[in-house]
Amino acid sequence: MTDLETRTAGRPGASGLPGALRRAAPALLGYAAVRALGLLALALWSAARDKSAYTLLTARWDSLWYTRVAELGYGYEVRLPNGDVHSNLAFFPLLPWLERLGAAVTPLSYADAGFVVSLLASLAAAWGIFAVAEHVYGRRAGVCAVLLWAVLPVGVVQSMAYSESLFTALAAWSLYAVLTGRWVTAGVLASLAGLTRPVGLAVAAAVWVAALTAYARSRGDAVADGTQGPARAPGDGARRVLGMLLAPLGAAGYVLWVGHRTGKGPLGYLDVQAGWRNGFDGGVAFARFVAEKFTSFPAALAGVGLVVGVALLVWLYVVGVRQRQPLALLVYTGIVVALALCASSYFGSKPRLLLPAFPLLLPLALALARLRTSRSALVVAGVAVASAVYGAFWLNGSGPP
Repeated sequence: MTDLETRTAGRPGASGLPGALRRAAPALLGYAAVRALGLLALALWSAARDKSAYTLLTARWDSLWYTRVAELGYGYEVRLPNGDVHSNLAFFPLLPWLERLGAAVTPLSYADAGFVVSLLASLAAAWGIFAVAEHVYGRRAGVCAVLLWAVLPVGVVQSMAYSESLFTALAAWSLYAVLTGRWVTAGVLASLAGLTRPVGLAVAAAVWVAALTAYARSRGDAVADGTQGPARAPGDGARRVLGMLLAPLGAAGYVLWVGHRTGKGPLGYLDVQAGWRNGFDGGVAFARFVAEKFTSFPAALAGVGLVVGVALLVWLYVVGVRQRQPLALLVYTGIVVALALCASSYFGSKPRLLLPAFPLLLPLALALARLRTSRSALVVAGVAVASAVYGAFWLNGSGPP
């Protein structure tokens, strides 16, 4: 075992699935309670507006594209009057595969299966976030990190038939595997994350950086004392290399397949995304969008909110660096945030694109964990109510594109 594995195995209750589940139980129960509150608020708000909350969760926007892939496969596209082409090749395949599997082995429809996958994946994501945060900062911070992820303003997306929960679950557990030296597991999960969303490459990058750092550190230790420490255990180097090789296969494989299918070579997927007006411009389009808000009132208030939001993201990342978060977390978070903020896609989608960047919450979780239990519970409860109301309002309005 590596040093990290030894440290984790030495914790009370950390050995075995039952012990790990017992440790995570408060976080998972708290997460389920927050999401139940959000769904209740959505149901009440939707009923008051004569809408179906379940339809909002399973049969709008991207949910329809995923179920169409599950039912009919790839090849469907919509040509808009302005010439844009919206192709379902833009949607990565793991969620539709799971929807198809669920519909095949149960009486559920594709949309129903997508909803079930999302609910189960959100619990798996919450558990993975707990595992990462507990490993870095302890159990109390782990519980707080999960609750903070649950009460995010756009947390309702975690319960939608979208791919955010599935991706976050795979990313969190891959990062935990990295932190505990389980390189092959990390690589497999990173590859699956790469089959879920384009940003899966952030998980692969985290695996690579951590593996290369571990290799350099083990070489340095060997040179320093002339012995082989735990990091140089037999077979560890081979497992590390295998994990690195596996990590990018999912994302790279799908992108190359799209390029082959479209006949446009390795960069064909970029053309598909261009049809959706998605691209990477370094944040120019987003900066222009924010600047335009300041040309009128009360739109300027929204502009101020966007500037404050971006500043908060940067501040949380800097705090994470100062608190010496593991390099894998910093690399992963940095790429997720950069892709979300610097993409030229629809700007209303950026909050949900940031959902997988859960390590940004670790500084807040650590601060919350230092409060008295009664005070931290009061804070979480208040924010949970606000989040539930906002999620119901948001999804009944413009919602996540």
